[in-house]
Amino acid sequence: MIFAIGASQSPPPKPKKPPVAKVGKTGSEFFASSCAPCHGVNGKGGAGFPKPLVGTRTVSELSKFISKTMPPGAVKTPPAQAQKIAEFMHEQFYSPLAQERNRPARVTLSRLTVRQFRNAVADLVGDSKPVVPGPAGGLKGEYFKGRDMNGGSRALERTDAGVNFNFDATGPVPGKVDAHNYTIRWQGSIFAPDTGDYELIVQTDQATRIYFNGVEKPLIDAWVKSGSDTDFRAHAVLLAGRAYPIQLEFSKATQGVNDDATRKKTPPTPAFVRLMWKRPKGPVEPIPAQYLFPASNGPSYVVASPFPADDRSIGYERGNNVTKPWDDATTTAALELADHFAARVRAEVGTATVPPAKVEELKANCRKFLERAFRRPLTKEIDQTFIEKQFRVSPNLETAVKRVVLLTLKSPRFLYREVGGPQDPYTTASELSFGLWDSIPDAELTRAAASGELSTRAGIQRQAERMANDPRSWTKLRDFLMLWLKVDEIPDIVKSQKRYPGFDDATVNDLRTSLDLFLLSTAGGKNASFREMMLSDQQFLNGRLSKLYGGNLPPDAPFQAVKSPDRAGVLTQPYLMARHAYLEGSSPIHRGVLIARNMLGRVLAPPPEAFTPLPASLHPTLTTRARVAMQTKPAMCDSCHSLINPLGFTLERYDAIGRIRNAENGKPIDASGSYLARNGANVKFTGAADMAKFLADSDETHAAFTEKLFQHLTKQPIRAYGAKTLPNLQASFKKDQYNIRSLMVSIMMASLPAAQKSPQP
Repeated sequence: MIFAIGASQSPPPKPKKPPVAKVGKTGSEFFASSCAPCHGVNGKGGAGFPKPLVGTRTVSELSKFISKTMPPGAVKTPPAQAQKIAEFMHEQFYSPLAQERNRPARVTLSRLTVRQFRNAVADLVGDSKPVVPGPAGGLKGEYFKGRDMNGGSRALERTDAGVNFNFDATGPVPGKVDAHNYTIRWQGSIFAPDTGDYELIVQTDQATRIYFNGVEKPLIDAWVKSGSDTDFRAHAVLLAGRAYPIQLEFSKATQGVNDDATRKKTPPTPAFVRLMWKRPKGPVEPIPAQYLFPASNGPSYVVASPFPADDRSIGYERGNNVTKPWDDATTTAALELADHFAARVRAEVGTATVPPAKVEELKANCRKFLERAFRRPLTKEIDQTFIEKQFRVSPNLETAVKRVVLLTLKSPRFLYREVGGPQDPYTTASELSFGLWDSIPDAELTRAAASGELSTRAGIQRQAERMANDPRSWTKLRDFLMLWLKVDEIPDIVKSQKRYPGFDDATVNDLRTSLDLFLLSTAGGKNASFREMMLSDQQFLNGRLSKLYGGNLPPDAPFQAVKSPDRAGVLTQPYLMARHAYLEGSSPIHRGVLIARNMLGRVLAPPPEAFTPLPASLHPTLTTRARVAMQTKPAMCDSCHSLINPLGFTLERYDAIGRIRNAENGKPIDASGSYLARNGANVKFTGAADMAKFLADSDETHAAFTEKLFQHLTKQPIRAYGAKTLPNLQASFKKDQYNIRSLMVSIMMASLPAAQKSPQP
C-alpha cells in the first residue's frame, strides 16, 4: 500500500497480489497482511515506501484514500476493509496525537504559557500580594449624611451582599440621614472567576463614580450628573483568580438651592443604584456576593496585549511551541510594561537633576525586579549587562528603566521554565510555584530557597503543602476541573424556547455559577474530596434556578446548597448536562464521550464522518435512546459506540437543560447502561447513581484523573518520570483518602528531582 503524501516518489517495486481478506478481520490484521509488506510494521517505512505513514487526514479521508488508491493496480481495497485499516492507522501511528504518544517520553524545556506569563507579570508589578483578601460576601458600605464622606458624618457602616438598591422616600437609613441628601460609599474587592474582558456597569438616577484597581482617575465618572442617563459602563481586562480593589460612590442631593426651607417644602423622591457586570460571554447581571470581598486588595497589573492560544493538541495546555505570533505578543507586552514603569519614573523624578542617591534607589528597584523575574539571585555579569550598562548608556533614567524592563521580559531566563536545567533550590522553588500557582515564587518560597530549606525533601514538602492550601492553587485546580469536564471554554448554550421556556443567557450564567459553587464546596475545601465531588447529592440554586429546576426558594433567594436525591455528583450538575446536549434534546453520545475519554481515560478514534443526529421530527415516537441506537448501529460505528452509548445512556433521565424527567414521548426513560472494564468485568448500571459510584471507586478513573492533573500542573507527560510514577501516585491518592490537594502535593514531589534525590523522612 502506498501513500503519495508530500514529495513525489519513484515507482515502487510491483507488489505481489495481496491475499484475499477474510470477513471479520481486525484493522490490525488487515494492515499486517495487506499494507505492512510495502509500508513496514506500524507504518515506519518498508521496501515499497520508505517514508513513515504520518499525516493529518481524518479517518474518513484516510479511508476514502485507501479504498480508491490502494494497493496499486486494478483491484482496490474494499470500503469496509479500508475503514478498519484507516481506524487502526489513525489510532496507532498516523495522526498527530498518535505520533506524540509514540515518541519516547522526556521532560522538555518549556516556555511560559500565556496564563503563566500574565500571572508572572502581575506578580512582578504587585510583588505577589495575596490574590484573595479574605472571606467573600459583599462590599463594605458606609452611609453618610450629605456629601461629606468623613467619619463624623457617617450614620451607618455594614457589609452589603451586593449593590442592588431601590431606596424609597424614607432613604437608606430612616431617621438617621436626610432622605433628600445622602451619600454611600462601597469599598472592597471584586474577584474575577474567568480571564477576559469584563464590563462594569452602574445603573442609577443619581450621581455616581467608580475608582477601580488602584487608579486615581475614576473608571466611571458621573459625579457631576446632567441629563437623564441612568446607565454608565466601562471595560476592564481581568485575570482569573485575582481580586481587584473597587470603590463605588453614590450621592443623592436636592437640585437647585439647597437649604432646609427648600427641603421641607419638597417631598423626598426615591432613588436607585445597581452595581452590575458582564462577564466574558455572559449577560449583564448584579455582581453575586461570592465574587465580592469587603476587604480591599492591592491593585493588580494586567497585560492587555492579546496572545495566541497555547497548544492543547495532545490534551493539555503546554508551552513547547515557539511561534512568531507568540514572540510578537511577548514583545508587545514587554513594551507595554516598560511604558508603565517609565510613567512611574517620569512622575517620580520629572526632568530635574536627580541626586545620585535617587539613581541608586532606582537601580536597586530594577535589581529586585530582575531577580524576581529570573527567579534567582543575580550574578555580577547579569547585573552589569542588565542594570549598570543600561543606566550608563541611556540618555535619562526613564529610558534606562524601560531598557531594563524590555531586556528582562524578552530574556530566555524569564520566558522559559527551568525544567531540564541545572537543579538547585531556586529551580525547585520556581517549579513549585509554576506548578501550583502558574506564577513566580512568592517571598516565602524565595526565602526557603535562600535558606537551604528546599535542599531537603521535608522542606520541599512543607512548602508544597503551604502552597497547595493557598487560594492561588484553587484557581489552578479550578482551571483543571473545567478542562477535565470539557467546560473550560464559555460557549453559547442555546435551547429551544418552545420546549424550554425561561432558559436564557441569565439562566446559563447562573448554572455556571452553580457549578463553580459545587466544585468549590466539594473539591475546593480543606478536604478537597474527589469522592464527594463524584457522589454528592447537592446542587446550588438561587431563586431563578429554583423556579426552573423544581425548588421552593423565594424568587430573590441568593445561591445556596440544596440537597436533591436526583443528583449524583458533578456529572449530573445541570450546567454540565445542558452543555453536553442539543438544542431540543439530550445527547447520550456527547455525555458518553465525556465519561469515556475524560473520566476513564479511554482513547476514542474520531468519527469516520461528520455526525449528524437524526432529527426528532423524523421519528416523533422514538426516545432519544432509541434514535441514537438506530443511528450508531452500523458496524463502522459500533467499535466506539459500543463503549460510548451504554455510558451516556445512564444520564438519560436528565433532559437538554439538566432537569429530571421520567418519560419521553410518552415512554418511560431507560437509564440503564454498562461498561466493559479493562480488567474484563462487565459492569451494569441502573442509572446515574450507579455509574457515579463506579467512577468514584474505579482505579481506571483514579489513574486517568491523576495523569491528567499531573500534566496540567507540570506541563509534562507523566511517562517521562518513570513507569512507576503513575501507580505510586495512585497509591498515595488512595492513602490520602482521595484528597485532591494532597494529590497535587504528591504530584509536585514526584516531578521534582530534588525531592527524589534527598533522603526520605
